[in-house]
Amino acid sequence: MPSEESFDLVVIGAGTGATSVARACAGAGWKVAIVDSLPYGGTCALRGCDPKKMLVGATEALDWLRRMKGRGVRATDLEIDWTDLMAFKRTFTDVMPGRVEGGLEKAGVVTLHGTAHFVSPNVVRVGDREVHPRYVHIGTGARPATLGIPGEDLLITSTQFLNLEALPNRIAFVGGGFISFEFAHIARRAGASEVTIFHRGVRPLPAFDPDLVGLLVQRTRELGVDVRFPACVDGITARSSAFCVDVSTPAGPDSLECDAVVHGAGRVPDLDQLQLETANVEYGPRGIKVSDSMRSVSNPAVFSAGDCADTPAPNLTPVSAYEARIAFKNLLAEKDARQVDYPPIPSMVFTLPPLGRVGLLEEEARQQGMDIDVHFQKTGHWYSSLRVAETHSAYKVLVDKATGQIVGAHLMGPGAEEQLNLLALAMNAGLSANRIKAAIFAYPSYASDLGSMV
Repeated sequence: MPSEESFDLVVIGAGTGATSVARACAGAGWKVAIVDSLPYGGTCALRGCDPKKMLVGATEALDWLRRMKGRGVRATDLEIDWTDLMAFKRTFTDVMPGRVEGGLEKAGVVTLHGTAHFVSPNVVRVGDREVHPRYVHIGTGARPATLGIPGEDLLITSTQFLNLEALPNRIAFVGGGFISFEFAHIARRAGASEVTIFHRGVRPLPAFDPDLVGLLVQRTRELGVDVRFPACVDGITARSSAFCVDVSTPAGPDSLECDAVVHGAGRVPDLDQLQLETANVEYGPRGIKVSDSMRSVSNPAVFSAGDCADTPAPNLTPVSAYEARIAFKNLLAEKDARQVDYPPIPSMVFTLPPLGRVGLLEEEARQQGMDIDVHFQKTGHWYSSLRVAETHSAYKVLVDKATGQIVGAHLMGPGAEEQLNLLALAMNAGLSANRIKAAIFAYPSYASDLGSMV
């Protein structure tokens, strides 16, 4: 018979949002347990954002030096040492699980390891242990989507890419989203001779402004990455030490031989093993159905946040943290005292240069009937780009004519991520475009460009 123990709260998943719920409730005196089948820390810290950005940092240094070659910098024979880069990445990822788990234990949280699933609406089993919580919070994140194509098992995931002992020479990416573009930029600058992105739609990165995406595609191709769209991957076969990717295009069938094929075709909520039906927890393709209080709409004892919850917000780590805060406030209140009220949420593609957005796309604003001023300009000739020899940069800022409020901002270029953060802050504070124009920023800086963008 499994051992049984009662808790006020059991948290399933040990990523950014889930651990914050566990710590907050334990800090309030609740008896809390947390469980994960993977090392503690979650996707962002161990298998996504953070290790990826460490790789981007190395390629950014290389790219910067190459851009400045002949402009005061003598850059000769510079290259990425993939083995050293992986070792550098592990200086962060190897220590994080222990830090996260140790911090939880110090906070009084019982840490469990294994696969959790419901055996009744109020009982969760982890291995040979049954826990009986008053509440459950689910923060299991997302996994690569199932594509349903022949040879799908030959794909490597983004997690596996970030742990490659050696960089393959010829790499193909399936899908034209964040993962494919970011990793393609890393791979090409790190020395892969042939890098290809296959995207089945008419335009990659469809969540971003099409004019800026077009500029990024141009920059990506100039880097040496073959971006193909529309191109639908039909299947993958193994051939000796290589792989063959079969593709359908408007011009007919095509194929490509490569050394690795990477899954970059989207992610879905990671809920398969939880047996949610047993707990009367309603869910769908976008995740667990939750209210604005992050409570399950079908089981009031269950909360969820982040990538595995069905909300209108994008699946981003800061969003997970924000939603988790709403969840633990309501857990501790033992009523729906708080509801989500999402501020403008910036989203970035960390290519070089980076591409980002906050607020509405131009098409979305027009569909909502807004009368907008569209401020759009390529800025490769601006001082901020000129001084670092970046030829591909641009902005598009949407301003509501009636109110002067910024309703959307789209940026690509050096410093774009921090410019976008400032615009998101301004939008959240209700600052008009004129108020931003009236601000005095340190000069020269990337922020000092904002007044000219709005």
